[in-house]
Amino acid sequence: VLLAVSSIAISYYSQSGLGSILLMVVASVLPWLLPVWPGVALLVLCELVIIPVYVQGLGFTWGEAILQATLYVGFTGFAYVTGLVARQQTRAREEQRRLNAELRATRALLAESVRVNERTRISRELHDLLGHHLTALSLNLEVANHLVDGQAREHVTQAHTLAKLLLSDVREAVSRLRADDAIDMRATLLPLAGNVPGLAIDMDMPRVFMLDDPERAHVLLRCTQEIITNAVRHADATRLRLHYHDDGRVVSLDAWDDGKGAEMATAGNGLLGMRERLAAHGGSLQVETSPGKGFSVRLRLPLDDGIALPPAAGNAAVAAVSSRAASRTTIAVEAS
Repeated sequence: VLLAVSSIAISYYSQSGLGSILLMVVASVLPWLLPVWPGVALLVLCELVIIPVYVQGLGFTWGEAILQATLYVGFTGFAYVTGLVARQQTRAREEQRRLNAELRATRALLAESVRVNERTRISRELHDLLGHHLTALSLNLEVANHLVDGQAREHVTQAHTLAKLLLSDVREAVSRLRADDAIDMRATLLPLAGNVPGLAIDMDMPRVFMLDDPERAHVLLRCTQEIITNAVRHADATRLRLHYHDDGRVVSLDAWDDGKGAEMATAGNGLLGMRERLAAHGGSLQVETSPGKGFSVRLRLPLDDGIALPPAAGNAAVAAVSSRAASRTTIAVEAS
């Protein structure tokens, strides 16, 4: 509005048509500042207001002034459409970058899940097939040890000992495979913080952040994606902080943004989806907001079905959890 008024004022005081040219410049930037219909209404209003300027300042007749304004309506309309197309293309590129970040995070989770499933399959096959046959071989050699005498018995005893050592090695290998079948959440979540236009994301998580359950890892990934999406689309935030904590029983995520906030948190499809995902595993979700103070989200996800969470306070503010430098790391990704 200030730009439009300034353009008309310049045209009035300079007694020239410079204001109409400046209105074309205003039209090119309006799509970045106002929604479509308010922007169009402002441009039409400016062209109507500048008609008396033509009459009084330039000595046009009313017919000439209306014709001149109509001519400039076409120019300003073209400039406005050009700016509108440029804004839409920029937003499309930003959305594509955000979706690419989510795709990379999902791909990382899929790769981790495939790795875990393959290790689990190999360990199961070693235990069920090779372990079973080695156990049967050891028992048969023990029986044979009681049925033979002399030098043959010495060889049978040696074979029995080797079979037991091999069975022990197989069991140790199975234990190692199963001990390393957790999903690395750092590798899964970090891609989400990159290439988010207009938003600087600070991720604070344990240096070793592993989850055994692929389904819970998927829930945590989707909830993080939804929090980032809401901060970009609805909160108009420029900075988002994500704090992850794992105490071995419950994984918690505290999120804060510096957006515009709201009078109350309205549960849309995104928040409802988060609640449903968490509720399926006994988790909980709290959302706090107030005008001008952004949104804060706290979610808790039990790592075992037998863990019951205490009831959450309804109006309690989400508290910040302090981090320890020895066991945590902070990843700050600035908006590009």
